[in-house]
Amino acid sequence: MRVGIPTEVKTAENRVAMTPDGVRELTSLGHQVVVQSGAGQGSSFADEDFTAAGATLGSAGDAWEADLVCKVKEPQESEFGFLREDLVLFTYLHLAAYPAVAKALLETGCTGIAYETVQAPSGELPLLAPMSEVAGRIATQVGASLLEKRNGTRGILLGGAPGVRPARVVVIGAGHVGWNAAWIAQGMEAEVLLLDRNIDRLRWVDQIHRGRIMTLASNRGSIERAISDADLLIGAVLVAGGRAPVVVTKDMVATMRPGSVVVDVAVDQGGCIETTHETTHSDPTYFVDGVLHYAVGNMPAAVPHTSTYALTNATFPFVVALAEQGVAGAIRSDAVLRGGVNTVAGSYANAVVAEALGADAVDPLELLAG
Repeated sequence: MRVGIPTEVKTAENRVAMTPDGVRELTSLGHQVVVQSGAGQGSSFADEDFTAAGATLGSAGDAWEADLVCKVKEPQESEFGFLREDLVLFTYLHLAAYPAVAKALLETGCTGIAYETVQAPSGELPLLAPMSEVAGRIATQVGASLLEKRNGTRGILLGGAPGVRPARVVVIGAGHVGWNAAWIAQGMEAEVLLLDRNIDRLRWVDQIHRGRIMTLASNRGSIERAISDADLLIGAVLVAGGRAPVVVTKDMVATMRPGSVVVDVAVDQGGCIETTHETTHSDPTYFVDGVLHYAVGNMPAAVPHTSTYALTNATFPFVVALAEQGVAGAIRSDAVLRGGVNTVAGSYANAVVAEALGADAVDPLELLAG
């Protein structure tokens, strides 16, 4: 199969969909890999690294002409013209938050497979997890930096100092994003509160961190009380394939002290904090009611070398399955991958995504068989 790796065009998106090591593995299996010239530059991979691994360099058009195109982020409007009926696109799609992308996929008949809805029977999201881990860790780093006075905020050191209270960090959601954010915050010696509705998950955090992270059952009252005294609020709520629920209202944000900071990691799923809207790495922040908001939709792109390796490690087995067996064969033999199919032949193929967009879904195997 011919596999294409185009350059990412989303603002400040420096990741690339595959490392040279991944390319080497694919070419050793007899597949042709076309990498757009310069695609790896933002992740510190030279064109020569890819050609040495067996890739062919080409233009954006050359990469998009492949049978299977692997990307990092959802296609941007400038890329819609590359979509076509016989194309398989494997990437983060987040269609519930980007209905224009969903429309483009449906209108072209493109088969869109989303990393974020590949789901194991346990509920785990193996292709979302590595970027969630990175995003959670970045969220705390960014929040700590934004609390410095030069940003118009309170001028607080996350870990405090001897005799001085540390910053209070409130994290809503104890999944991969939230737990990693809380873990880094407690490592920086902040006072950390982690809220979630899943008591078993909170019990697990308690067992791991032994009181270094305070856990609270999440409900409207506990959220209101927690964030009113927060210096840094991190939103990390996820509904797989669907739009993130708003758990922090504008009125709640208004109770935070002026100069506090909000980081909404769920913004690429629509956001879980009412006052957030998506921003970019080049223009990442804005104030609402005196509270500084950071809501970049592709946070792991800030550390693209690390992120590209982490992403390839997770996605590569599925890429091989698609290349070796085709979509129908791969999803017939792997129900986990089947959940990743969002669109096929002009229809939605994932029930959660379809519901979020006010539509119905069909079985992807029926569409592919037709």
